[in-house]
Amino acid sequence: MNNISPLAYVDPAAQIGDGNEIGPFCYIDKNVVLGDNNVLMPSVTLLSGARIGSGNRFFPGAVIAAIPQDLKFKGEETTAEIGDNNKIRENVTINRGTAAKGKTVVGSNNLLMEGMHVAHDCAIGNGCIIGNSTKLAGEVVVDDNAILSANVLIHQFCRVGGYVMIGGGSRTSQDIPPFIIAAREPIAYCGLNIVGLRRRQFSADAINAIHEAYRIIYQSGKMRDEAIAEIRETVPMTKEVEYIIDFVASSKRGILR
Repeated sequence: MNNISPLAYVDPAAQIGDGNEIGPFCYIDKNVVLGDNNVLMPSVTLLSGARIGSGNRFFPGAVIAAIPQDLKFKGEETTAEIGDNNKIRENVTINRGTAAKGKTVVGSNNLLMEGMHVAHDCAIGNGCIIGNSTKLAGEVVVDDNAILSANVLIHQFCRVGGYVMIGGGSRTSQDIPPFIIAAREPIAYCGLNIVGLRRRQFSADAINAIHEAYRIIYQSGKMRDEAIAEIRETVPMTKEVEYIIDFVASSKRGILR
């Protein structure tokens, strides 16, 4: 059974699961799918195209699936899809997709802090922490277990690798490869996210291999293809090193330096 405040509006065409708490002044539009055991605190808005999993907690003022802030958007049917067990804090905005990809996706077990924005066609993985007032432009990809501090600005089409730590107030128009700390002004590579990797129980051998791969990328002075070739020849091919190689090789905007 759902607990829906009499002061909330739920469109009759919305699909609502079981065990949800929907507080006063919430607005749930038509063409919304809401799973089970979600908590919507007062004044949460789920607009047409919202697809919500189970066990999420939305704080006051969150707006999910508003139309994109993209002048190319022509009213096409798109979605904003959110997985399970996320915490979506106050005034977070997650826009739905455009014809480019058709959907904006937020995975599971993420913490999106107050006032942060996820633009159209973004894809956020699982286990991420994204700080207050951070803004992701259109079609940004954030891999699993990334941490973005407060007031971070990510340019459209950029990719943020997994297990990174981005310092507060940073801004980037380039891709940020996995397992590193990115900070300073202008933003730059600041070494491995050693504390984060140890907390995630990465082995010493895995960390050493990651370190050696980035030593070649950032300190050898070699161009991208030459650096990748040297990594393949000299560094143990762990899954972490393969991830780094794939990330760097596929980067369209180039990695930060």
